[in-house]
Amino acid sequence: MSLGSQVNPALVEWTGHQGLPRFDAVADTDFAPAFEVTLASHEAEIDAIANNPDAATFENTIVTLELAGEELSRVSSLFWNRAGAHTNDTIQALEREIAPKMSRHYSKIGMNAALFARIDGLWQNRESLGLTGEQLRVLERHWKGFVKSGAKLAKPEQERLAAINETLAGLGARFGQNVLADEKSWAMILGGEEDLAGIPDFLRDSMAAAARERGDDGKYAVTLSRSIIEPFLTFSERRDLREQAFQAWVARGRNGGETDNRTVVAETLKLRAEKAKLLGYANFAELKLDNTMAKTPEAVNDLLRAVWAKAVARTRQEEADISALVAEEGRNHDVMPWDWRHYAEKIRTRKFDFSETELKPYLQLENILAACFDVADRLFGLRAVEKKGVPGFHPDARVFEIRDRSDKLVALFLGDYFARSSKRSGAWMSSFQTQHRLKLKNGSVGELPIIYNVCNFAKPADGKPALLSLDDARTLFHEFGHGLHGMLSNVTYPSVSGTGVSRDFVELPSQLYEHWLTVPEILRKYAVHHETGAAMPQTLLDKVLAARTFNAGFNTVEFTSSALVDMAFHTRDAVEDPMTVQADVLAELGMPQSIVMRHATPHFQHVFAGDGYSAGYYSYMWSEVLDADAFAAFEETGDAFDRQMAEKLKANIYSVGGSVDPEDAYKAFRGKLPSPDAMLRKKGLSTFEELSGADA
Repeated sequence: MSLGSQVNPALVEWTGHQGLPRFDAVADTDFAPAFEVTLASHEAEIDAIANNPDAATFENTIVTLELAGEELSRVSSLFWNRAGAHTNDTIQALEREIAPKMSRHYSKIGMNAALFARIDGLWQNRESLGLTGEQLRVLERHWKGFVKSGAKLAKPEQERLAAINETLAGLGARFGQNVLADEKSWAMILGGEEDLAGIPDFLRDSMAAAARERGDDGKYAVTLSRSIIEPFLTFSERRDLREQAFQAWVARGRNGGETDNRTVVAETLKLRAEKAKLLGYANFAELKLDNTMAKTPEAVNDLLRAVWAKAVARTRQEEADISALVAEEGRNHDVMPWDWRHYAEKIRTRKFDFSETELKPYLQLENILAACFDVADRLFGLRAVEKKGVPGFHPDARVFEIRDRSDKLVALFLGDYFARSSKRSGAWMSSFQTQHRLKLKNGSVGELPIIYNVCNFAKPADGKPALLSLDDARTLFHEFGHGLHGMLSNVTYPSVSGTGVSRDFVELPSQLYEHWLTVPEILRKYAVHHETGAAMPQTLLDKVLAARTFNAGFNTVEFTSSALVDMAFHTRDAVEDPMTVQADVLAELGMPQSIVMRHATPHFQHVFAGDGYSAGYYSYMWSEVLDADAFAAFEETGDAFDRQMAEKLKANIYSVGGSVDPEDAYKAFRGKLPSPDAMLRKKGLSTFEELSGADA
């Protein structure tokens, strides 16, 4: 790949271990010139496809389109990885510039009349082309993508749509950077024992490390990293400090000044609504739900509202229990959001006779990671081999070869697990390279998937093990489930590889994988005490399993309120004041004052830092309906690792990507589509205010 002296070869010629990028050979300043060259190179490739004098065929149009822009894809994957996992002022400045530029580039492609004419001709004659099922899916994806990019619009509407997309890309980049800035800038520095009342040793260690990072050696920092703020809200006996920390946490994105996201959200919603109308949809939700399993906003809201009713019924009981404990302690205050986690933990300790502090010593990061790999081996015959000394994209990022039962290399996997101020919050899976079987320009056939997971666990003090909460451990399993979706992919075409599926199906492989964390034989083997090496006592294991549905009302209300607000934003013609809409929706729902949305609007990154989950946050619950039913298939065999069921799971869910319609894929695995019943049972909500629900 020779692109001239402007481009650092390390960006496009990946000569590291087993084809890994040479991360250590790429400087922040290399990206800007590389984008200029590779964007132009991709545009030239597109023009060559569009202006090909030969009649359009699947090979000379669709396959060539699938392979176009390889160099741009490589530069982009490295850049967006750095922007999310280890950013700085140079990268953020380029992100603000490149996001709208990339949008402009892809808008131009999507509105290329000559190229769309070739694709449209193939689409209209698809029945006579003798295409395989996967080829038909790929052709459909390209045709629908061009239509949604405005290929059928008149020139003035195309120009307006391109301008909207460009502005939205810039707004999304700004939104995410604002949240990160607010998270980075706030810390509550604590000193004496009075400030640390109730704080267990593992959290003190994390807070001390966070303080050292900020130059406050010898003190303790509460930060807005979820791995610190949530346990602080859980264990701190200082209600005044809990309130102060909680208010800072929920205020991200609405602190006034340059990082305030409220005007960003208002402009984003206005432009999304206009975009939907230009493309012939009643609202943005209808645009986004086209080609998903849910299909309509009504189907989404039916499911969410049915679950909401059950969750609120459960929450009333949970809140009453907390109120009783507050009174028992001789206090006289309402249950507020900064109280819930604290008192819920006390109730769990009392009800199930164990606490998070008792559990955490048994959940070492190294062991939970080993458990993750062991489950992949038992289900799918995959073995992870760590390659120490191979540089990743950050010193904390670890590199693994993923090999099958015959020792064939099937993927490379990188894990980056610790929080840092240069990393955006949350956890995610992405890829540097996706699996496919097409012949490349250099003559080689196919590409190896290179997948990575990013998490934000609290980094331990030197010489101490990283100890996880049960939620942390679930997060690790969840993201590795996404990773397996990429690593087990076995398709021909890149556009339908791995996680290239509808948004409300993509969470199935990840949420399903979480179930194996709490399979008793996995916990017995890997939940061992970090000091003694002793296995988790059976009595504690039994309590952990018995407590799986504890606090289910709170967790479901947190999530469902966010999903319902997301749908409200994107089904309305105009949203002048998003915060008023949020308040109105929550009031209409009867949102308990003791709980807040999991993601309040000004820091709702799933929805506004790009549009990946816009009108799509519901998809976690839609997929949860599927994952509960899917794991029930294993439970019905009496073996959580049933070989025949695992083969069906791999063949029909994890390996097919988007090459098969998701409904057909699920039915091939399970024989039918599920109702929400298994999901409600899993959450412990099926006995509360029974409603008919909505089939997924």
